[in-house]
Amino acid sequence: MRIIAGEFRGRALASVGKGDAGAHLRPTTDRVRESLFNVLNHTGVLKDARILDLFAGTGALGLEALSRGGQHVTFVDDGRVSTGLIQKNIDLCQAKDRCKLIRRDALKLPVNPATPFDLIFLDPPYGKNLGQKALQVVLSGGWVADDALIVWEENAPMPVSEGFELESSRKYGDTYITLMWRNAATRG
Repeated sequence: MRIIAGEFRGRALASVGKGDAGAHLRPTTDRVRESLFNVLNHTGVLKDARILDLFAGTGALGLEALSRGGQHVTFVDDGRVSTGLIQKNIDLCQAKDRCKLIRRDALKLPVNPATPFDLIFLDPPYGKNLGQKALQVVLSGGWVADDALIVWEENAPMPVSEGFELESSRKYGDTYITLMWRNAATRG
């Protein structure tokens, strides 16, 4: 795994090794990340974005977004292996001053004490309905900006949640990525 473009371009990320089967650690492949970020570049959401990476795994999605112009990224994961990999990857990118790691279950986040996030990566373990639950937690907790873009990775296309508008849904092998704007009518 590596950072594909931007400030950290070409930086190799920590190897997942045997990973953590119990935590369903499944990094987004370089090919899927490259395709996803080609789409995100055209939305204009990356420049100076505040990024929330839920079920962050290795942190590759959040770090790629930071590399491509994001302002700050907050990673949320509760896996022992995952949080170690995220911290190592933050260090490899020398981005500690622009990153925060919350070691917590994404379904148990408290109310957000800071500014809401513009770009939310939602990459839960496939097929467990955790994405819908996590989205409700971050919405009710004030984590999602009014005009935020949700990037939801699953093994099936995800239904567009109430209050959101579909940007696009794409299939990459066994991975589906659904992009949804919150309150699309207010985007300007």
